[in-house]
Amino acid sequence: MTEQGNGNRKAVKVVQTAGRDNLGEFAPDFARYNDDILFGEVWSKNDVLPLHDRSIVTVSALISGGVINDSLKYHIQSAKDNGVTKAEMAEIITQLGFYAGWPKAWAAFSMAKEVYEDAREAAASEDGSLGVSELFASSVFPVGKENVQYAQYFDGKSYLNMLSLNQVVIGNVTFEPGCRNHWHIHHASKGGGQIILVTAGRGWYQEWEKPARALKAGDVVNIPAEVKHWHGAAKDSAFQHLAVEVPGEGSSNEWCEPVDEKAYDALK
Repeated sequence: MTEQGNGNRKAVKVVQTAGRDNLGEFAPDFARYNDDILFGEVWSKNDVLPLHDRSIVTVSALISGGVINDSLKYHIQSAKDNGVTKAEMAEIITQLGFYAGWPKAWAAFSMAKEVYEDAREAAASEDGSLGVSELFASSVFPVGKENVQYAQYFDGKSYLNMLSLNQVVIGNVTFEPGCRNHWHIHHASKGGGQIILVTAGRGWYQEWEKPARALKAGDVVNIPAEVKHWHGAAKDSAFQHLAVEVPGEGSSNEWCEPVDEKAYDALK
């Protein structure tokens, strides 16, 4: 796939060869329409309608039309690869059950379970490493959109979904492999700080002038106010944690310098 700039969002050129591979000799025009127009033009216009949303539209149309075959399974798999989470897919099919027909929803759920459960079972290696698509598919909480608001304070791509803005602020933060945030400090005159609850993948946490600590699903990190630190993914694994903001007085965040690249690359 190739990227083409269009404003702040990049269009990804979707390359498809299934038409020519299967029908190139028998129906060359149909093959060309499929590969070059449907995918090469329509699906590739994802700077307007993201692949995540196009997958939802396509899966919904197929289920509504009663197309419960390999085509639907292919597009459910594509939806997973395009960031549609297991929870989102379950809600999509449930909604369709009321409008398109309960039997269609039952049939679609059989395929969706196969796609998403296969991903979940194969997701983690023995050391807990996760690929991006596997983490998206198996995430307990919605991953959310690309974290463009704080992108200047991250090296690599991350995603943010604010789960709570009342009582206690909680965000679900997802890091692609190799992504980490810059050194930063949670200031507070009283209380404050942050708690990290690791939910998936492998990552790192480090405080200033202290060794880095490896993190995996189930780990908890208590970060007091006024402690300079950073956290993020391992080089070869996606990483996800809940960031819980501890209530405090006079709270603010100070972003500092990026993590030294050589020091990060040396982490094992």
